[in-house]
Amino acid sequence: MTGALVGAAVGDALGGPVEGYAPEQIAERHGGRVHGVVGPWHGDAWRTARPIAPYHKGDGHVTDDTLMTHALIRVYARVRDHLDAYAIADHLVPDLMTNPRWIPELETEALPLHRLFLAEKWLVARLAYGHVDPREAGVGNIVNCGAAMYMAPVGLVNAADPAAAYAEALDIAGAHQSSYGREAAGVLAAAVAAAMAPGASPDSVVTACLSLAKDGTREAIEKVCEVARGHRDFESALRPLRAAVAPYDTVGPDYRAPSAAARRPSRLHAIEELPVALGMLLVSGGDYRQAVLGAVNYGRDCDSIATMAGALAGALGSPVPRDWAKTVAEASRLDLWAPARTLTEVTQEIFARDVRRRRAHERAFAALGGSACSD
Repeated sequence: MTGALVGAAVGDALGGPVEGYAPEQIAERHGGRVHGVVGPWHGDAWRTARPIAPYHKGDGHVTDDTLMTHALIRVYARVRDHLDAYAIADHLVPDLMTNPRWIPELETEALPLHRLFLAEKWLVARLAYGHVDPREAGVGNIVNCGAAMYMAPVGLVNAADPAAAYAEALDIAGAHQSSYGREAAGVLAAAVAAAMAPGASPDSVVTACLSLAKDGTREAIEKVCEVARGHRDFESALRPLRAAVAPYDTVGPDYRAPSAAARRPSRLHAIEELPVALGMLLVSGGDYRQAVLGAVNYGRDCDSIATMAGALAGALGSPVPRDWAKTVAEASRLDLWAPARTLTEVTQEIFARDVRRRRAHERAFAALGGSACSD
C-alpha cells in the first residue's frame, strides 16, 4: 500500500514539470531524457510564463493528482467503509472547499479548490451549488482522466479483488465523470487491486483490466499493450505507444491545442493516460524507475500517466527510489507515508466489516434453503 501511494505521488512530481510537451521537446529542453526530479520548464520565470503560471511545477512539487488522492483517503478515513457518489458529495467536496492546506505548486496554504483544474472544480459547481444527484453529477463534464488520476486508493481498499474495485470506483466516479472518463477510473482501480494480489505481475494486471474494461477503453488497452510487449526499454516505446493509442484519444496530436472532438463522450474512445501507463508497466517489466521515467518522457499528460504507472509499479512491490521520495516529500512539504498508514488501518476495518457482512449473507441464504460455504 505504501509503495502504491508514495509511488503515485513521486511519479506525479516527476511528470509535472514536463506535462504538455512532446518527447522531442522534453529532450531538447533537458539535453536528453529526464532521469529524475527537474526544475520548472521556464526556470525562474515560472510565476509569469504561460500557460504554466502561476504554478511552480517542478523541483519535486506534486500536482493536483496527489492532492486529490490524499483528499480521497481523508474521505475513507472519515467514512471508514466503502464509498459511493454520495460520499464524494458529503465529504470530498466540503473538504476541497473549506479546509486550507499547503499547496506545493502555489507555495502557500490555500483551499485545494484553488489548485484544481476546471474538470475537478466541476465537482463543487455541480454538487455544492447545483445540488445534482451525486450519481449523475459527472454527466456534462469534459471527459478526461480527472477521476482516474486519484482512484488508486479504491484499488487498495479492495486489494486483490479487481471486480469490487472496479464497481466501487465507477460509483464514486459518477459524481465527477461520465463515459470513458468514468470507465477509466473503474479500470485504474481494478488494476491497482490486481497489482496487490499475491504473485501479481504486469501481465496479470493487464489481464484483469481487459476482463473488466468496456468499449473503447478495452480496445485501447488491448492495442497499446500489444505494442508494449514488443519493447524492453521506454526509449524505443515512446513513439509506438503514442501511435497505438492515437486512434482512441480525442485530444489529437497537439496536446495544447485539442481537436474539436476533444474530451466528448463516446463509446469508441478512451483517455490516453491509462493505456499508456499500463503499456509502460509492461515495457518496464514492473520496474518502478523505468515505468515512471517512461511515463514522464512520454510527455503530454505525463504527470497523470506517471501517477498511474507509479501506483501500479509500487503496488507490484517495485521499490520507489528513496532519493526521489525524500526530495518530493521535502519539496512538497508533505508526509507521503502518512496517507498509506491511514488507509492501511481503514482497509483492515473495512475488510473485517466485509467478512461480517458476507457471513451474515451466508447465514441468511442458508436459512432460505440455499447452501452456505463451510469455510
